Amino acid sequence: MGGLPELDRDALDDAMLAALAEAELAPETGDVPVGAVVLGPDGTLLGRGRNEREATGDPTGHAEVLALRAAAGTHGQWRLSGCTLVVTLEPCVMCAGAVVLSRVDRLVYGARDAKAGAVGSMWDLVRDPRQNHRPEVVPPDLISEDVAARCSDLLVRFFARRRIR
Repeated sequence: MGGLPELDRDALDDAMLAALAEAELAPETGDVPVGAVVLGPDGTLLGRGRNEREATGDPTGHAEVLALRAAAGTHGQWRLSGCTLVVTLEPCVMCAGAVVLSRVDRLVYGARDAKAGAVGSMWDLVRDPRQNHRPEVVPPDLISEDVAARCSDLLVRFFARRRIR
């Protein structure tokens, strides 16, 4: 992981707030409110994404995949070494695989996903020693409590509204 700069709590919170801003737009299309941003090695925003499966009919339209695609376009290559992916929800298997294959060096997530999380909840794909790349993982307990709570609350409110219908 070489030259990854240390991220302080304020920087993590700022990045997570940018991901939350993306997530808050997803329910407008009926998508689960998950947002993601990719930061370059110097902390600049390279890409952003939010869930768009419902909006586009694309099964790969997850926030992480879209943010990684945008970052690769900005960065000019698929290998995102030195970059950080910040996402409001623990990545699923598909997205955890995309994290590994894109060579992102740090993954920060804001809420655990007990049903489909592949970064420690159900599986731990990104830290599996058989992988050829294993990013540093920053779980919700290492970001500020209020920002982590906002990530969880957004999802809880979304699903509560869907159950009422």
